[in-house]
Amino acid sequence: MLSALRISSLFKYFSVKEGNIVLDPGKVLQERYQLQQRLGRTAVGHQTWLAVDLESQEQVTLKMLAFSPEMHWEELKLFEREAQVLQALNHPRIPCYRDYFSLEREAGAGLPWFGLVQDYIPGFSLQELLEQGHRFSEEKIRNLSIEVLEILIYLHELNPPVLHRDIKPSNLIWGDDQHIYLVDFGAVQAQAAVTGVTFTVVGTSGYAPLEQFWGRAVPASDLYALGGTLIHLLTGMTPADLPQKDARIQFSDRVSVNPILVSWIEKMTEIGLEKRFSKARDALAALKSGNIQWADDRIADVRKICKPRRCRIEMSKSATELKIKIPSTLVRRPFLSAFLGITTLVPVVLSVLSFSGSIVGLVIAAIIIALLIMFVNYDTQLTFDRKYFELKGQIFGWNYWGKIGETSEILSVFLGIPVGIYNQIKIRHTNNTGTHSYFLEGYLEENEADWLVQEIQDWLNSR
Repeated sequence: MLSALRISSLFKYFSVKEGNIVLDPGKVLQERYQLQQRLGRTAVGHQTWLAVDLESQEQVTLKMLAFSPEMHWEELKLFEREAQVLQALNHPRIPCYRDYFSLEREAGAGLPWFGLVQDYIPGFSLQELLEQGHRFSEEKIRNLSIEVLEILIYLHELNPPVLHRDIKPSNLIWGDDQHIYLVDFGAVQAQAAVTGVTFTVVGTSGYAPLEQFWGRAVPASDLYALGGTLIHLLTGMTPADLPQKDARIQFSDRVSVNPILVSWIEKMTEIGLEKRFSKARDALAALKSGNIQWADDRIADVRKICKPRRCRIEMSKSATELKIKIPSTLVRRPFLSAFLGITTLVPVVLSVLSFSGSIVGLVIAAIIIALLIMFVNYDTQLTFDRKYFELKGQIFGWNYWGKIGETSEILSVFLGIPVGIYNQIKIRHTNNTGTHSYFLEGYLEENEADWLVQEIQDWLNSR
């Protein structure tokens, strides 16, 4: 992969907008890959080509990224992450990684380009089949569900787990061999703790669940996307275009399939993580057995983040209101800290007394002030109701700052990057003046912050 220095050296060549860049059929890249034809529809700056590997005379898929001045650096990081993850995968239903390279300005028609080479899978994407008017039978839905779940079992049970994060009809290929292939790992996430926070929010509206847009994708997020894909295949409509009730996609009245299959898909697309399948293996077992009650029992056993022991956060919640108070005393264990503080100050006091008795009163006053500061409470309070939320800071019961907004305008709630001893919780909110970020700060330990984020997200999900 490319180093930051290498990327910087390429960056100096920027001179042409991506809209003016064309890679023509017949062009040979890296003296090896001859372009044949563009494949599918891609975002600005991205191109996917069918090419021929001149060394092996085999057809390959070539993904190209033009790195322009208008592009966010995050797009290049995602592209490089895709190459890194694919290089480590080995599954018969995931196109095999072959190569990764860069082209400088002269070779790339005015911009640096980055290329990712994979095996070509002859066939059609499910999106193309939908656009051609293809109808998917119940048997075909079951078979492709099983194949995709087997792919997800492989990905999710790797160490660390790999999350695709963008499962949808256009990223599933119905191969000429009548098997399903999962492609386009451009949104892939690989991390040791999949319940942790990601700062790259990706996904496609209608297929990605709320927790993914809030930066907390988990294996169940891929299951939701698969469920949304199946709904699209059965109804011919994208999930975003279907009506919703209590944040659940309403589709059962538009299909004529076994009610057990409908119930299974509804489980896949539950908005609440505690109601959805947590593992691809469990979803597959329920699909094959048709035992939804068994699935309910398994889902009920999903372990959520429990409130940590000795947690100082005060919380009260109901269907209409959530109140949170974080006591932000300067020290986490006041008596122990006070003892340590006093034992540290004693030598100082003795030395001052031996030097001059005239400042004894000043020293004693300084000690008292120091101890008082240890026990001062400058609490942070956060209150949600169905219409508004209020974030405020208090000292001795007096409000010294505050923010108010509409609950419906909250975009996301997730852990921010720790600053010193702070574990910050970030609230992104939008209104007519733009997008704003508020930090719910306190001397929180990591497990306290994880638990609190989960509680806030669960309450907001229940809207």
